[in-house]
Amino acid sequence: MTEIDANIDGLVPAWLTLPDIAEQFGVEVTRVRQLVKEGQLIAVRRGENRALHVPADFIQDDKVVKGLVGTLTLLKDDGFTDEEMLEWLFTPDETLPGTPAQALRENRGTEVKRRAQALAV
Repeated sequence: MTEIDANIDGLVPAWLTLPDIAEQFGVEVTRVRQLVKEGQLIAVRRGENRALHVPADFIQDDKVVKGLVGTLTLLKDDGFTDEEMLEWLFTPDETLPGTPAQALRENRGTEVKRRAQALAV
């Protein structure tokens, strides 16, 4: 969990707090914290009270977006920091089109995974 850079904060269209996600999932906040700790979600501190926030695009139909966990693992294995992962996921890619985060929400995870794997080469 890192402090968010203003440039990256501007790339992410919407954020959810951990209690917001817990409510959507119907679980305790501690379970959402565990997802962050396990690397299934990225949470950053932002705002006046520096509360933990997760990009809203990472949640769909009351669960973690399909393909996100594998993509985060690939990027982390490539040496990406949380901020670098957010920047990559929310920066438009003409070849997708859109951002990798949008592509994951549209069930185009294979395309995103291919691009993440290519970063390691």
